[in-house]
Order: sequence, then C-alpha cells, then structure tokens
Amino acid sequence: MNVDVLKVAMLARIRLTQDEAEGLGPQLNKILAYIDKLSEIATEGVAPTAHPHDVAMPLRADVVSNGNRRDELLAPAPAIEDGLYVVPKVIE
Repeated sequence: MNVDVLKVAMLARIRLTQDEAEGLGPQLNKILAYIDKLSEIATEGVAPTAHPHDVAMPLRADVVSNGNRRDELLAPAPAIEDGLYVVPKVIE
C-alpha cells in the first residue's frame, strides 16, 4: 500500500516522507474501501441529475443595466488617448 500512497502523492505533486506515506496508507485504504462500497449501489435506470431537487434556475431579463459610462470613467485619468488610459512604460 505504501507504493500506492507514494504514487498518489507523486500524481498530486505532494512530497511525502516514508513515515508520512506509511501513516496515510490506512486512510487511503478506508477511502478506497468506501468507493468500492459505493460501486455496489444499483444505479441502473437512475437518470443523472445536477441538482437533488426538481427546480429550474430563475432567469433574469437580458437588458443593459449600466449604460455606456466611458467618458465618466475616463474623466479622472491623468492621461487618455483614443478613449484608452495611457500608462507609463514599465518594461524597456
């Protein structure tokens, strides 16, 4: 099992010591046993769902809620050009 823990740790890019891997072995065994137990549940004929309740997401009207405020937003800028902010060059 220690090899499995180390392989999972490598795939997850987690550095483990040998002692840590040995300590995590029983926990990984419990997780895998639970997954095996879940796979025993009969799910044939059960439609997949994205939500446990039969509800529809409310939709809002597709309307513009904030109009063109370009001039208002550019007003406090120290420098603008062609409707864009001018910023100092930082990379030579």
